[in-house]
Amino acid sequence: MSVITNIEDLRVLAQRRVPRMFYDYADSGSWTESTYRANNADFAEMKFRQRVAVNMENRTLATTMLGQPVSMPVALAPTGLTGMQHADGEILAAKAAEKFGVPFTLSTMSICSIEDVAANTTKPFWFQVYVMKDRDFINRLIDRAKAANCSALVLTLDLQILGQRHKDLKNGLSAPPKLTIANILNMMSKPRWCLGMMNTCRRSFGNIVGHASSVSDMSSLASWTAQQFDLSLSWKDVEWIKQRWGGKLILKGIMDEEDARLAVESGADALIVSNHGGRQLDGAPSSIRALPAIVDAVGDKIEVQMDGGIRTGQDIIKAIALGAKGVYIGRPFLYGLGAMGEAGVAKCLDILRNELDLTMAFCGLTDIKKVDRKILLPGSY
Repeated sequence: MSVITNIEDLRVLAQRRVPRMFYDYADSGSWTESTYRANNADFAEMKFRQRVAVNMENRTLATTMLGQPVSMPVALAPTGLTGMQHADGEILAAKAAEKFGVPFTLSTMSICSIEDVAANTTKPFWFQVYVMKDRDFINRLIDRAKAANCSALVLTLDLQILGQRHKDLKNGLSAPPKLTIANILNMMSKPRWCLGMMNTCRRSFGNIVGHASSVSDMSSLASWTAQQFDLSLSWKDVEWIKQRWGGKLILKGIMDEEDARLAVESGADALIVSNHGGRQLDGAPSSIRALPAIVDAVGDKIEVQMDGGIRTGQDIIKAIALGAKGVYIGRPFLYGLGAMGEAGVAKCLDILRNELDLTMAFCGLTDIKKVDRKILLPGSY
């Protein structure tokens, strides 16, 4: 691999090194993938106002997300099966985020458990949860997040049912992978990945197996998961989670102005404008197109964050300009992780920081907190 200069370089390297079923799991959307593609493509249509003869000294990207100081307005998104992109993936990503000074969000559907990540980090991380039918399991999950000193809970609202992802079905996605001839041959072509997996004991869903009632192995997990996502999810459940958690609550999956106003009424501390990376409702608008109207609808009543399509530092500053207080990256850090482990996640963050910093300077600003819609050409967003 030549010198890595952008996120696309990391993606190409990850595709070489990660088994197909897990690479495809990260890098795909539902059905026709139109929303998945729009998430990124719509950023490209937005144009900057370039400014000149402005003092560019003493630039700073430091700000806060949910009251927490961050080195730049970026958090690592909750992503399932992260530990299948690279052995102990959640631990490695959390360590990279901590060193960089940005939040890491652990998914309920992670390979490494809450306790695994807590034991390998020194600062609080965020934890993502779904509303499931087994409320006792959710209660215990929340208690485990409290015991691990997690500083925020992210409640995902847009996965009561699963959007069909064709590649996952064709690949027979599972963790650990099913040992079919096709999968064995593909894994044999990824020796670095295989060696890592041989040297770790973390190959299943660490937050679920052994914790959920009657789930003791992968076969029982599959049937449990299929029936656990709660179709009856309502705003009353959001209020229950808020009360049960008692700390900072972020609602993920808001794409509509009315839902944003309901998020405010629920008492949540922040919302994430997100279409689940284009992995749920195909045909929904991109997150960046939905962002401005939601910001206008809720004002400063709740912190608005954004997720979906971020591939460059320029994408980050465009989201900040349109009112997001911070953005989440999923695929970019997964590319880095699959390509180079912890060093790849750090490289991803460094690439984004450099692109964000230089773009802010070209737009005539030196403080990320002063970025607003004025840096964008009218009519381009």
